[in-house]
Amino acid sequence: MTNRPNPFAKTRRDHADETAEDYVEAIEDIEIEQGTCRVKDLAARIQVSHVTVTRILNRLADAGLVTRTPYGPVGLSDEGRQMARASRDRHEIVVAFLRRLGVTAATAERDAEGMEHHVSDETLAAMRTYIGASTEAP
Repeated sequence: MTNRPNPFAKTRRDHADETAEDYVEAIEDIEIEQGTCRVKDLAARIQVSHVTVTRILNRLADAGLVTRTPYGPVGLSDEGRQMARASRDRHEIVVAFLRRLGVTAATAERDAEGMEHHVSDETLAAMRTYIGASTEAP
């Protein structure tokens, strides 16, 4: 076996981060909408079981992204809030880029949800430049 770079390594890392990004974004959204976020709110928003949410939150707490107390609300650490905002920013750029290409709003939102987690900084910068340079409406 040769020591070639693994072409799938980035995608695997991105998938590992994807869940964390989705959860911190959802927590921030729920906090904005309701003032506090609870496990039941996340389970409803993400459409998974309470057990799944609890398991993921334990992992996010270990990573320093969320704060929680038993039977209490879930919050974001500074690092978690930063991750949520960065993920949201990537999402908005990808949506705007797809809309500039003529993709419908509903499809752009759906596609961006997956793409935002995998787009490189280089590609994101090119998308941002294109959006800024483009003057045509979608």
